Amino acid sequence: MSSIYEEVRIALHGIWTRRWIALAIAWAVCMAGWLVVAMVPNSYESKARIFVQIDDVLADQIGIGGDRKRDIERVRQTLTSSVNLEKVIRATRLGDKVTDDKQMQAAVESLGKDVKVVSQQDNLFEITGFAGGGGRNDGENAKLAQDIVQKMIDIFREENLAGGRGEMTDTLAFMDQQLASRKKDLEAAELKRTEFEAKNVGFIPGIGSISTKLEAARGQLRDVESNLLAAQSALASINGQLSGTPQTIAVAGPAGGAKGALAQAQSDLGSMRARGLTDSHPDVIAVKGQIAGLQKAAAGEGGAGGTLNPAYSSLISIKADREASIVALQSRKGSLQAEIAQLSAQQFSEPTVAAEAARISRDYDVYKEQYDKLLRDREQLRLRGQVETERDAVKFEVIDPPTMPTGPSAPDRPLLLMLVLVVGVGAGGAGAFALAQLKSAYSTTGQLERSTGLPVLGGVSEAVTRVARAERARRLKWFVGGLAGLFVVLFVLLGVEMLKRGMVA
Repeated sequence: MSSIYEEVRIALHGIWTRRWIALAIAWAVCMAGWLVVAMVPNSYESKARIFVQIDDVLADQIGIGGDRKRDIERVRQTLTSSVNLEKVIRATRLGDKVTDDKQMQAAVESLGKDVKVVSQQDNLFEITGFAGGGGRNDGENAKLAQDIVQKMIDIFREENLAGGRGEMTDTLAFMDQQLASRKKDLEAAELKRTEFEAKNVGFIPGIGSISTKLEAARGQLRDVESNLLAAQSALASINGQLSGTPQTIAVAGPAGGAKGALAQAQSDLGSMRARGLTDSHPDVIAVKGQIAGLQKAAAGEGGAGGTLNPAYSSLISIKADREASIVALQSRKGSLQAEIAQLSAQQFSEPTVAAEAARISRDYDVYKEQYDKLLRDREQLRLRGQVETERDAVKFEVIDPPTMPTGPSAPDRPLLLMLVLVVGVGAGGAGAFALAQLKSAYSTTGQLERSTGLPVLGGVSEAVTRVARAERARRLKWFVGGLAGLFVVLFVLLGVEMLKRGMVA
């Protein structure tokens, strides 16, 4: 704790030894700050409260009373519309230096920031107008703030009471114009969507899309492959039966030709051997000779001999049907594979087309929603206009007229002047302290000992003569006078500010 106390003493001693520098810095900062504060123009505000009765029993009864919050917002926007602000500028001193449209636009934007309309209750509004600068004196700015608020009230009364019906007509005409514009946009969006869907009918997700077609083609390919395997198995079975079935059937007897006779002779030979006759039996020898002769004759007949086998013909017919089915299935399989390859190649472009289709559809939905909302609002306004034609639904009354400012609302010059003094004194002290830190002198023996690391045996006190003491007292009076001069200047500036406010009032 003692070290902190010693450091504070050292800091204060360093500032005190450089007090004239601190005083000079304080005077420089204060004079610059007071000059800046003096150059800030005063801003005056005027306030008024008006009562706008928006309710109407008939409108509420037939269901067109509207939303109260929306009606209040409409009143607020009407008061601060660009058209009304332009009228205010032309009717007040704000329009004295406005010569072209660009200057008028800038003036309207500036006035829009200087005017506030606040809804205090459902039907009670507070209008606040500000005026300042512009090369005008304080009295002129105070009167201008009052004129701005008063002119806004007058314009609102004229347009909403005397010209309410004309405004409703203009509003309906504007709504019709907006409806026609939205209708064109909606028709263009609908045409664009129709053309895009017709051009990319196979790429848009849903029924008939590439993904759906690709999945269906793959399913058909699986069915064809299954049927092809079954047909190939059936064909193999038919071929097996054909290999074991003769094309013709040999008929015994003359009707069968040489082969028939050969078959009959072979049958007789078998029958003889079955009875136990040997090869040396005359009948067996005779039949063998006959068989040898018939074999030569049968060989001469070739394959045309005998009767066509009906079973073989039936199997041939079935085989032809199976082969035709296999060919058809193979052809269908190749076609499906080609189609799947083509659809797979086209599938890469489907996400892009789908995203574009979604964007076009989203734009169409937005236009349609805007068009439907405008159409409903137009019909509601039309019915409201018919009601207002027969009945006066708006009642207007000024509760508090525009006030005449008695003093500037901004800036708070007395507070700024005192803050400048505090900042100036603080800046002087900070400057003196910074200079003290840059010097290599030591204020106490403890500080010297800590800095050098060497023991300090003692210190020599300063001997001050009477003349030196008198000189120091005189300089102290000058310093106190210089410091007091800052407060004197502050009091003078505050007095001038109060005097100006009294002159405005």
